[in-house]
Amino acid sequence: MTLLQSSTVNSTSLSPTPIPWTQDATIDGQISDYHKVMSTNLDGTFFCACAAGEVWRRQAKEGTDSNGNELRDYSYGSFVATTSMSGHIVNIPQLQAAYNAAKAGLISVTGKSLAVEWVQFARCNSISHGYMATEISDFIPQETKDIWKSKIPMGPEGEAQELKEAFPYLASDASPYTIGTDIVVDGGYCLP
Repeated sequence: MTLLQSSTVNSTSLSPTPIPWTQDATIDGQISDYHKVMSTNLDGTFFCACAAGEVWRRQAKEGTDSNGNELRDYSYGSFVATTSMSGHIVNIPQLQAAYNAAKAGLISVTGKSLAVEWVQFARCNSISHGYMATEISDFIPQETKDIWKSKIPMGPEGEAQELKEAFPYLASDASPYTIGTDIVVDGGYCLP
């Protein structure tokens, strides 16, 4: 699997690195922080998708890669957005309306709307991860993380490698009839 290599049968594009909402209640936060969260988490991924979509649309129409070489057995491009369970729920006890809105918008735009718009040349899907043990949440107090962990049926925060098989499935020919799907990988957090 390669990123945006026009000669591959199924190309995949990844989302920009997300940024969290680090303020308190939204009403007390700075508008500049809201714009930073939205522009990175929603706009950045949307623009990345559009750039990839232009390549895949041209490939499907012309049947050639960016160098004019014929594409053999070309089927579709494949865009897989990294979203979050925060697009499905309201996280507690932290307050992060902007982050949740960005992730919900991302599920709707890349995982649903573009899936329909691009059905002739690319498949669009998304993966919503749960709480993961990564540096994005390093600023969160341990007491808050303990609350998260108590609400995850499978136990503690997930590890990044627990997401690794979902991406190749959606990006590859293993899922040729899968569009508009959001796979939630959250240890069951959204279930209760």
